[in-house]
Amino acid sequence: MGGGQRRSDERGGVPAPPPQFPDPPVVRSERIYDSSWCGLRRDILRLDDGREQEYHVIEIPDAIVAVPVTREGRIVLIGQYRYPHGKTHWEVPAGRISGGEDPEQAARRETREETGYEPGRMVALPGFYPANGITAHWAHAFVALDCVEAGAPELDPSERIVVRTFSREEVEALLDAGELADAFTALCLCYFLRGLADRGA
Repeated sequence: MGGGQRRSDERGGVPAPPPQFPDPPVVRSERIYDSSWCGLRRDILRLDDGREQEYHVIEIPDAIVAVPVTREGRIVLIGQYRYPHGKTHWEVPAGRISGGEDPEQAARRETREETGYEPGRMVALPGFYPANGITAHWAHAFVALDCVEAGAPELDPSERIVVRTFSREEVEALLDAGELADAFTALCLCYFLRGLADRGA
């Protein structure tokens, strides 16, 4: 098939994914670091030409991300301080899945804890790999619809968060201006604003 040709699968004209490459053989693997938060391993891979190549893989438990929307249609964002780069910017709630939780339960909990809003209906958005060049970490995404204020946020000691609601137009303006630098937030808001939650409702 020529480079200018396109293939489509059976999903209403959506282009097909690329062909799957086989995994390279792993010559050996070693643990570099482990904690309750993440792990790091060093794999030595055998390349097609016979050479060996090292690859560092960060191991992070799967996470959730949720776009909270009130009954009035306003979008709830949190202004969160992030220590690695020292900046505070607008985000949607996100966090890890705790033991015994399914992704939807985790999304409900994180929304309540970080915003003080209790979700009504949860609608799944497409999940994604946030940094698949270095980790297989997967994010389960949702829209939390019909949110109502249920009290103050329940924050961890290290969390610095303010909560604010925005109109759809304000969120679109933030996206258009490149002001939503958190990838979880920008991608999920784009999915939501394109109506993917309506298709899954």
